[in-house]
Amino acid sequence: MLIGEYKHALDDKKRISLPAKFRKEMGKKIVITPGLDNCLFVFTMGQWNKISEKLSQSSMLKADSRSFNRFMFGGAVEVEIDSIGRMLIPDFLIERAGLKSRVAVIGVEDRVEIWNEEGWMNYKKIVEKEADALAEKLGQVGVL
Repeated sequence: MLIGEYKHALDDKKRISLPAKFRKEMGKKIVITPGLDNCLFVFTMGQWNKISEKLSQSSMLKADSRSFNRFMFGGAVEVEIDSIGRMLIPDFLIERAGLKSRVAVIGVEDRVEIWNEEGWMNYKKIVEKEADALAEKLGQVGVL
């Protein structure tokens, strides 16, 4: 399980170090996609294959399915993690997530999220204020 929050630098060659605690679980090859809420999603190859299979089962006759599939598949890239745990982030994904020199790398159960550090801090403040209400809603549907 991927958990935790880490702050890292985006270096001049557009690489980010994957936290040491994540490296073993992620493997040597990963998939980076545009994420939701202005971040990037990073998946293991196994997790990406599961997601791809589910997405490919959606009807291409539905506009929402076509749009989301284009968003996920069109923006996805396979990346190799180098020998010291760095991953190269393509320019278009850096731009998409508004990444600057400082990033937040977040473990979210089965994926890693990469955020602009300032954007993450702002998002986190909002969610922390709403945590009680969110927990109550999840409790009402039997999640908590």
